[in-house]
Amino acid sequence: MQLTLEFGGGLELLCDSVKVHNVNVDQGAGEKLTMKNLLAWVCTNLIKERPEMFMKEDTVRPGVLVLVNDCDWELSGQLDTTLEEKDSVVFISTLHGG
Repeated sequence: MQLTLEFGGGLELLCDSVKVHNVNVDQGAGEKLTMKNLLAWVCTNLIKERPEMFMKEDTVRPGVLVLVNDCDWELSGQLDTTLEEKDSVVFISTLHGG
């Protein structure tokens, strides 16, 4: 499944400073891709360092805003959100050092 993933607010530093990733995520035949599956895939395939800055247990850390097709994932089911071909997922850290 083709997806566009974007990392901002400093999260791009965990992915070799690349903000936008056009990826192909494989899921089992007939299985729907959920955000829970995608987060596991991102940790395995894109996060190069300090995964604890992105994930806490099986979800994103508090302070990470997640948008699926420009809609807050809290309105679409969070981890249970089903993704479709060519969806866009944006991860933005709202926490900044000072």
